Amino acid sequence: MKLGIDVGGTNTDAVLLDGHAVLSSAKAPTSPDVTRGIVEAIQAAAGERDLSRIEAVLIGTTHFINAITQARGLTEVAAIRIATPPQTLPPMVDWPADLARALGRHVFVVRGGSQFDGRLLNPLDEDGLREIATEIRGLGLTQVALSSVFSPVNGEAEERAAVILLEELPGVSVTSSAELGRIGILERENAAILNAALRPLAEEVVGGFERVLQDLGIAAPIYLSQNDGTLMSLDEARRYPIRTIASGPTNSMRGAAFLSGVEDTLVVDIGGTTADIGVLRGGFPRESTVAVSLGGVRSNFRMPDVLSLGIGGGSVVHDDGRRVGPDSVGYRLTSEALVFGGDTLTLTDIAVAAGLADIGDASRVADVPESVVQAALADVRTRIGLAIDQAKLAAADLPVVVVGGGGVVIDELPGVTTLLRPAHSGVANAVGAAFAQVGGEVDKIYTLAEMTRAQVVSDAREEAVRRAVKAGAVPETVRIVDTEDVPLTHMAGGTALRVKAKAIGELRREEGN
Repeated sequence: MKLGIDVGGTNTDAVLLDGHAVLSSAKAPTSPDVTRGIVEAIQAAAGERDLSRIEAVLIGTTHFINAITQARGLTEVAAIRIATPPQTLPPMVDWPADLARALGRHVFVVRGGSQFDGRLLNPLDEDGLREIATEIRGLGLTQVALSSVFSPVNGEAEERAAVILLEELPGVSVTSSAELGRIGILERENAAILNAALRPLAEEVVGGFERVLQDLGIAAPIYLSQNDGTLMSLDEARRYPIRTIASGPTNSMRGAAFLSGVEDTLVVDIGGTTADIGVLRGGFPRESTVAVSLGGVRSNFRMPDVLSLGIGGGSVVHDDGRRVGPDSVGYRLTSEALVFGGDTLTLTDIAVAAGLADIGDASRVADVPESVVQAALADVRTRIGLAIDQAKLAAADLPVVVVGGGGVVIDELPGVTTLLRPAHSGVANAVGAAFAQVGGEVDKIYTLAEMTRAQVVSDAREEAVRRAVKAGAVPETVRIVDTEDVPLTHMAGGTALRVKAKAIGELRREEGN
């Protein structure tokens, strides 16, 4: 038996599964302290079942993306770039002012790094790095983000720099960009800086998850879901919290594929605060091919290509129904919505008034004018319909799977002929977390001087498989789900090839965590 949990901005969902069968599910309002909402959701889903029978706990959370977007709960960071000084575009150059201010804008540049094919660009200036360490000590900083030019190809500069920093600053926490991002130093550097800023919060959040489950008598291994629909251990989550920030929409899309049985489709996930629209390919979200903005900061690591709208069950209805959201009552839905005795007209109230949902006290919305109800529904359907057109890459008609607790407001969409709402769609996010798999990915530049294209692609695929197995996948279940190679004709006389490969497999059962 597996327990899937999704901690959203409005609701915390829990689902118990036996094999591929959904045994039970429940929702609870996400509490300000988060842990109480998790306990309530688990207890409601479990009922009289013995929680000690749970073999694995799989969690998706919005803690870290919320911290970034709100610029709260973050720690100041020393950002060190290993390159050729001076730099025209320094670290954090285009960050939003409030977020940069929260992290302190402590930026440094030291000589070093590699060329695109891994050859040395400049030797690492170790003396200069030790001087920077002295400055960091004086500032009292405990988090450092390292980024070196072309470090995903040759990570030696970042590795050596980390050793030196730990010698000079015992107890400091170092994030290396090569472990997080892809080719492209600015976006990869941004991911490393954000990750470093989140690490203390990750310690707190992960520790909270462990304590809650221990108090409930659950001794099973715990995993967090990542942006690409795969899993990470708690130790990895402590080190790389940035990898979990898009787990919410990813889990919902993966859950939609599992519950509907359709692996190539469009998914509309309407939660309490937002509606996320994305495309499934082979049961996994289509990855974004461009830099993704996180709270206004560009990054280039694995992220689903999702379009988000400020539409959810908690969205406030304005202008006699002509505008829904983007503001939301969030986890206060059960106290502020009309049907729960509050005085705020929300999309949930509209759904109840329209007869699309049976939640709370319907008599409290009996006097909401029909014109307001229809205007609000029309606004939601029109905006989601337009977003679906944006998400599609071709004019071909695709089925649309609607999931999420707020999905009840969608019974039709303009231009959509096949609309699916599978059983348990309201907790698709928790189902997706429970069925997440283990992955491994490679993004590397090869020279073709001594290897053929076929050989370098094969090498990248094999490395992706090895990484998936190392991450905890059952070797016999690992398969390649995506391969991409792009000739870099502007480099080294056209003899370079950038190869990306991704492998996934089933989670290996282990005792302990």
